[in-house]
Amino acid sequence: MNPLDLMKNLQKMQETMQQMQEKMKFVTATGSAGGDLVKVTVNGQMEVLGVELAPECVDPRDIPMLADLIRMATNDALTRVKDKLKDELGPLGQGLGLPGMPGMA
Repeated sequence: MNPLDLMKNLQKMQETMQQMQEKMKFVTATGSAGGDLVKVTVNGQMEVLGVELAPECVDPRDIPMLADLIRMATNDALTRVKDKLKDELGPLGQGLGLPGMPGMA
């Protein structure tokens, strides 16, 4: 294969990966547990966007604080996983387009 063609293909792949990373910000999903007592919404970059707690599972006055604590703790855990993956995968992780990896959006 022609080295110039290889470089063009690599550039196209990088552009496509960057576009996918940008799109991942807007992909969301909501998971639930306990018959919808707890709901968590995340985006494609593995960030927790929101936490909902049903009033019957806790004291209603505690819901906003607990939801924030759950969101922050989950995001902290996800950040720690990304850091571990970054350490273990190194440059290979960049090429895989994993959310939150250096060199990726």
